[in-house]
Amino acid sequence: MLPDAASAVPLLGAHLDDDDPLSAAKERGADLVQLFLGDPQGWKGPVARPEATLLADHGVGLVVHAPYVINVATSNNRIRVPSRKLLAAHAQAAADAGARALVVHGGHVLAGDEPEVGYANWRKTLERMEHPLPVLIENTAGGDRAMARRLESLARLWDAFEGLPDSQQPGLCLDTCHAHAGGEELEDLVERVLGITGRIDLVHCNGSRDAFDSGRDRHANLASSEIDPALLVGVVAAAGAPVIVETPGGAAGQSADLALLREALGTD
Repeated sequence: MLPDAASAVPLLGAHLDDDDPLSAAKERGADLVQLFLGDPQGWKGPVARPEATLLADHGVGLVVHAPYVINVATSNNRIRVPSRKLLAAHAQAAADAGARALVVHGGHVLAGDEPEVGYANWRKTLERMEHPLPVLIENTAGGDRAMARRLESLARLWDAFEGLPDSQQPGLCLDTCHAHAGGEELEDLVERVLGITGRIDLVHCNGSRDAFDSGRDRHANLASSEIDPALLVGVVAAAGAPVIVETPGGAAGQSADLALLREALGTD
């Protein structure tokens, strides 16, 4: 598990798009930040971000999010093969930047494929790549062919990892907006997830602009979400893992979300 993942007082941070993540982290009072190291919608490799390496010197943790285009589950070779290469490149770049982990979406299979194809492709990916830091698979909001939308599918995915060496085992990033939009109730979500994976390494604590089981990945600030803020706090408290908010509103919006969590968790 990630450092501080079992702490009674979790680290709280935010996803940043700023050119100066250290200043942005201080403005938000963030303990850790999440960054992209390249175009989240593109296939180009990661780029060096020297400013990211300054975070650790000031006691701010770093998590890197891999590009959204990565889909190692698919049977389409023109997507799966470059996805594996891009995932490996971002893992190494994240490690070089001092990141604690790399987050990547679970992906999906083609309409004509059985889910087992995707589970097997995920296992092959983890077996063949170097692991310079933990890779955290994130649950996703939509898609009937998704590897990590429904917990039933997540359980089958984790079954596919049985027998992998510890060094190749993935971790889990639990996104609250994705779970809500994906049709999973938040009230007992952590207990059910831990029953499958045995671990939650990071929480993306996001509100949702849309109704339960909408399949729509549209984040909202915690106080104005379609999700009861008490349920969001409950997930964070039960998971006991570091937290990233990926919420709108820039510094003001994210600072308010972090303040809400700190007050509710009694960490002010």
